[in-house]
Amino acid sequence: MSVEKILDNWKKKNFKPVYWFDGEEDFYIDQLIHYAEHQILSESEASFNLTIFYGRDADWASVTNACKRYPMFAERQVVLLKEAQHMKDIDKLESYVEHPLSSTIFVVGYKSKTLDKRTKLYKVLSKQAEMVSFAKIKDDKVHDWIAELVKSKGYDIRPKAVSLLEEHIGNDLSRIANEIDKLSVNLKGKNDIDEDDIEKYIGISKEYNVFELLAAITKKDLAKAIQILNYFESNPKAAPIQLALPALYAHFSKVYAVYGMTDKSDQALKPLFYYNPNSLKQAHDMMRNYGYPGIEKLIMLLHQYNLKGIGVGDSGTPGASLMKEMVVKMIVG
Repeated sequence: MSVEKILDNWKKKNFKPVYWFDGEEDFYIDQLIHYAEHQILSESEASFNLTIFYGRDADWASVTNACKRYPMFAERQVVLLKEAQHMKDIDKLESYVEHPLSSTIFVVGYKSKTLDKRTKLYKVLSKQAEMVSFAKIKDDKVHDWIAELVKSKGYDIRPKAVSLLEEHIGNDLSRIANEIDKLSVNLKGKNDIDEDDIEKYIGISKEYNVFELLAAITKKDLAKAIQILNYFESNPKAAPIQLALPALYAHFSKVYAVYGMTDKSDQALKPLFYYNPNSLKQAHDMMRNYGYPGIEKLIMLLHQYNLKGIGVGDSGTPGASLMKEMVVKMIVG
């Protein structure tokens, strides 16, 4: 079941006694837990009927006893178990889950992983609870996710502005959502988000970023590439090697994949580049400037310097220096 469907049911006062949310995508778990904490009960009801536990400090007996209490001055009570992945003896909750109280809404957030399917608790939950696992969003879905989130808040955003956010933050949905909220507070009536807004309110340079580094590599513009890398060196948080290399690889690998496609028309390539005309043009430029052997070389250099970046075959060279060395080899040879 999707987040939207669960929230829609909750808004209609359609509740189940037990909800178990787990998986690697913490953003959706946090979203549901936040709603359960602040929206299911009114403020006056919550005073007597909202109980919150944290897995690191909670014990199964206290959680179970809280769930077995009856609500006061309300139809239902809400019991939340946050960070449940840290709770000891969590399997002992299965006795309550097997026979839950209908007047209790028990919501569990089990973050960053999924429950072992071999456990008795899992088997009981799968029969008795609304159990939803949220997988980490795939990298090729992040661009559209950002655009849809911005649209849901009543704004338009330019593709390059989306790319800046995506390349700077990656697939950390919680951080992306926080940055978009920061934007919405500062826009002051403006409805179209562009690169200037990203630079002004989030602090991502529209001139010195991985997106522009990729453009410089594509054009074989070494002077511009070194200028960008010098900025990265002076601003270590702007694009550390651990962030920059995956972003470059995402594009290089797509260009490499084009050579294996029978149909290389723009119509066939558009889905590969997320229907972004700038990315598609950049792919054509890279193929023209590097050719198949050159693209292979770019990917091999990325792999080599990724290993160096984590200390394999390197004695601690700073990431910025590794990036410069790599880019020179890419462009000059």
